[in-house]
Amino acid sequence: MIATFDAIATGTDIQRRIGVKTSRDEPLARFTTMRVGGPADLFATAHNAHELRALVRFARTRQIPHLILGRGSDVVIADAGVRGLVIQVRAEGSRVDGERYTAEAGVQMARAATETQRAGLTGLEFGLAIPGTVGGAVWANAGAHEADVAGVLESARVLAADGSESIVAAVDLGFAYRESRFKQRGETSDVVIDATFRLEPADSEVIKERLDDIRRWRQAHQPLGLPSAGSVFRNPEGDSAGRLIDETGLKGTRIGGAVVSEKHANFIVNDQKGTAADVRRLAESVRETVLARSGVSLAYEIEFVGDWRDETTSGDDR
Repeated sequence: MIATFDAIATGTDIQRRIGVKTSRDEPLARFTTMRVGGPADLFATAHNAHELRALVRFARTRQIPHLILGRGSDVVIADAGVRGLVIQVRAEGSRVDGERYTAEAGVQMARAATETQRAGLTGLEFGLAIPGTVGGAVWANAGAHEADVAGVLESARVLAADGSESIVAAVDLGFAYRESRFKQRGETSDVVIDATFRLEPADSEVIKERLDDIRRWRQAHQPLGLPSAGSVFRNPEGDSAGRLIDETGLKGTRIGGAVVSEKHANFIVNDQKGTAADVRRLAESVRETVLARSGVSLAYEIEFVGDWRDETTSGDDR
């Protein structure tokens, strides 16, 4: 499909059929929190759930390679970019209905945390520490501060590979630590359109204090002022990836413009206009060093996406 993909004709067709503007060779670095990544062959932004459905269905019925991108956290996009169509999700509708909070896939988790706080609902405070969107958080079962999406999600509205749409209960989404059924199916996976969280009533000022605590903790322990993709590795069972990396003395280790954060060892920051290749080579070096010294094989929490075919890196391409 990649060899026959015609970005000009496809873009024209999308604009004519769906009414969504497209751009060719769109640089993707500015759409990611790591600030790396080459161009998308074709780029379109879904501003609402209707456009998201239409763009995904369009790509699938025509067998066009496509990548769905939220805020661009938790991903490292290859320097060569992404072949096919990149669909940026900016569907940001939300509502509170009693003790339920429903948000479209493009709502940022930090916004979800503050909206529910103002509504006097507790359970999504951890979202303040998630630098991504609701759709991405459900996809990854994101979590922080001893809480995760699986603990508060009631259901998700999903668009299936066959084009059908349904509301799926959280218990049927295959949640595990930083896992869901969405992550296992690649481009054939269901796409999250929106998600409904079942929360509990609480005093909004008490919730605000909890948010303030999380905000202060992040400022003290994470390199928030520098480009990063968040935690690079998952925590091994019963241990901390940051602790294992710190014990190897790798803080401050640099390849090109990418460096292991001095503030939190499980963060790689891009502090000197680094490349995606810099980030990936450094991450692989960290993983190999930890394995050699501790015997623990760290699993990635971030995803390497796009066209990595010309990069000489170890590990599986994703």
